[in-house]
This record gives sequence, C-alpha cells and structure tokens, in this order.
Amino acid sequence: MSNSKFKFWNNISAWIVFVVALITYLLTLEPTVSFWDCGEFISSAFKLEVGHPPGAPLFMLLGRFFSMFTGDLSKVAMMINSISAIAGAFTILFLFWTITYFARKILIKNNEYTLSYSIIILASGFVGSLAYTFSDTFWFSAVEAEVYSLSSLFTAFVFWAILKWEDEADLRYSNRWIILIAYVMGLSIGVHLLNLLVIPAIVFVYYFKKYDITKKGILYTSLISVVLLAFIQYGIIQGYFIVASKFELLFVNSFHFGFNSGLYFYILLTFALLAYGIYYTQKKNKQILNMLFLGITVILIGYSTYATIYIRAAANTPMNENNPENVFSLISYLNREQYGSRPLIWGQYYDAEFVKDENGDIYSENKYTYIPEGKKYTKIIRTNPEYFYESKDMTFFPRMYSRDESHINSYRVWGGTGSDGKPHFINNIIFFGKYQ
Repeated sequence: MSNSKFKFWNNISAWIVFVVALITYLLTLEPTVSFWDCGEFISSAFKLEVGHPPGAPLFMLLGRFFSMFTGDLSKVAMMINSISAIAGAFTILFLFWTITYFARKILIKNNEYTLSYSIIILASGFVGSLAYTFSDTFWFSAVEAEVYSLSSLFTAFVFWAILKWEDEADLRYSNRWIILIAYVMGLSIGVHLLNLLVIPAIVFVYYFKKYDITKKGILYTSLISVVLLAFIQYGIIQGYFIVASKFELLFVNSFHFGFNSGLYFYILLTFALLAYGIYYTQKKNKQILNMLFLGITVILIGYSTYATIYIRAAANTPMNENNPENVFSLISYLNREQYGSRPLIWGQYYDAEFVKDENGDIYSENKYTYIPEGKKYTKIIRTNPEYFYESKDMTFFPRMYSRDESHINSYRVWGGTGSDGKPHFINNIIFFGKYQ
C-alpha cells in the first residue's frame, strides 16, 4: 500500500469514528438542563451574562451563536448542549489521527506500508478512539452544556497539531503549526485551562525532533516546559491584568484621565511593542525570538475573548457574578479569589501554629483592592485578611494542610504521623501517594 493510499484510508476511517461519535452524542443529548453548572452556563450563554469565575467567554459566545438557530425557547438548552456533542465528536476525530500517527512511528520503516501493518494501524485507531468515545466521563461531558468537551477538543487539536509540525519540521514554513497552537491555546483560556497541560508534551516533541537526546537535554527541556507553563498561567493570564491595573491606577488617580484610560493605553502599548518585536526579529533573522513574539501576540489575541466578560459586566446583566466591570475586580475574577486558596508548592501543615504579635494575638495583614468612586479609584480593605504560619510548620509540596477535622482524620489514617504525633514530610508524601 502506498503512502498516499494509506493517508486516504486513514482520513476515511477518522471521519467514520467522527460520525459514530457525533450520532451517539446527538442521540443521547440532554434535551434540557442537567443539574450542577449546566443551567448557569446555558443562562450566561443565551443572554451573554457573567457566570462564575474565571468565566468561559468563548463558550458563552459559541452558546449564544448556537441558540440563535431556534426560535423556540424550550429548545435553547438543547442547542447549547449540542456544542458539547459536536466538540466531543471532533475530539474523537483528532484522537484517531493521533493514535494512528504513533502507531505508524512504531511500525512503519522507510515509508513502506504493508497491508497487514496498515490494518493494524487503522485498527488501533478504531479501538483507542471508540473506547474513549464510549467512556463514561467523556460521554457525559459530550451531551450537556459544560466546558469540558470543548476544552478536550482544544487539547486534542493542539497535540495533533504538534505532531503535524513534527511531520513537517524540516520544511520551510513548518513553524506555522506552532503559531497556530499558540493561538488555539489563547482561545482555550476562554473555555478552560486544561489545554495548558499539553505544553510540556509539546516542548518535548520539539526537543526530540530538533536536538540529540541527552540526560542534560531532558532536564533542560523539563525546566523549559515548566517555565513556559508558568509564564502563560501567571505571566499572561494573571500577570497581564495585574500590570494593566498599575497603568489604570496611574492614569486615573495621578494623571486624572477617565476610567479605563490606563487599561486602553496599556493594551495599545502591548501590541505596539509586540509589533515592533516581530518586525525587528524578522529583519534580523532571529527565528526563535520572532516565533516567541508571534506566539505571545496570538495568545493575547485569543485571550481577548475576555473582553466579553468585561463589557457585559459593565452592562450590569441580571447574572453578574463578582461584577468584573473594572480591571481590579477582573483580576479578582480571573484569580478565582472567591474560592479561597490552597498551598501548592510551599505551605503549612494542618497543625501549623499562627504567627502572633507582641500582644499574643494572631498576626494578620489586610489585602486591598480599589473601587471607582467619583472620578478616581478608592483603596478599600478586602473582607478576608491573610494569616501567617510559623516557619517550623511549613513544608515543600504540602498536601496535609486543611484544618478541617474530617480532613485531619483522613490525613492521620492514610499518612500517619511521626513519633512525636506531628506530621512530617514523609507522612505528607505517603498521604499524597495513597490519595492519588
């Protein structure tokens, strides 16, 4: 079998599983509203209202678009549910192509496709993609108005796209796939952050294709993938608007411009600098830097779907959770501050002692934000102060941190405690392993 003939049957087979998945999901589609968040997503999409943090503006816009295909209000929920069905079917399509790509890498040498190997490759694609089609969790996400099916589509697409790049890496314009991946990741932020977890895999595919494999190279690639993930999560998603808030405060409170003037100036400045960076690196033939500038630009373009949240909050829609109508409340919205926080890398054990002041009272620091009053922003105290713990009770990678009594009992049963009755790092890791 020739390469072109195999590609033909590979594409036909992929579209077959797509049709199977699509028919399955449409036939089992929720006709109305499921319990949990689905009602909120449908309401926010149908009237473009502001749902719970951190929002899903791209899902809202797609939901509004799909809802316009019916004039019957009783069918609106079903139309918005169908987004998940279509996204789920496309996820299966890209999963099929991903499976057959790896099967070809394992079996095919020198681009010689035998009939038996071709059948094995296609069969592996059918088995893997259809198993996922009918898996309980994915099937449920594909029949109701939730973000997980659409987010899975973005995830499946970007991983398939990096494999397309790997296939064309030696061609002149192969880096277009990486720019496309960056743009789709920017869009995916407006649905769910699951897509960001593909970044380490993408970085490793790039490394394996472009460089000789060494232990040091594996280590550096791992570090680069973590840095890129942190840069997008904290530098772009959260950090972009934190810097914007500094400009906004400066322009309004110090320069006495109108509200949002600092934000608009910052956005224009950002794209002016990126445009110059793209022009300069292109002129000087600095390919890696040029790709970096292009990548940041298209991520921000994709991320701009959050303008929907900002605009609709200012319109004071009936459902307007957290009211993110200015850059300060938008930061709180994006950071999901209403849910509280938990220590991920460094933090306290469950029995940690609070730091106390010279009077023996628990020491705390107030957090501040700004609200518009009159023609400027006024500094106010947030409701929840920040408490601090004694350094002896802090640890790396804390997993036994909750002070809830039921949680503490589980910690002790699964992780145990040291001879002194207190948790130690080994107990922390034992609990983590057993819990996972």
